[in-house]
Amino acid sequence: MSIILLSAADILHMVSEKARTLRLSAAMTQADLAARAGISIASLRRFERTGEASFELVARIALALRAEAGFGELFNPPVFSNLDEALSRSVPRKRGRRKLRGAQP
Repeated sequence: MSIILLSAADILHMVSEKARTLRLSAAMTQADLAARAGISIASLRRFERTGEASFELVARIALALRAEAGFGELFNPPVFSNLDEALSRSVPRKRGRRKLRGAQP
């Protein structure tokens, strides 16, 4: 089992690099992709350069590149390696815990 620790910046950079690589492999210019995604070229350039973008912008780019299937993998529940591990986990909560009065965040 390998443990991979990524920062938010690492994830943003990785996603933007993958999008750029996919755009280039489809022989699309930034202007082509921006038009297809319905976003500004400046927003696309910033995303490719820094990884900074709203979730909606990333979703629009993914749809334009026909890479939206990857969003289905986000936030999947954990996979258990054995029955004991599965049984030791509690039933998923429907809501978050209630804050206690006077408690600090």
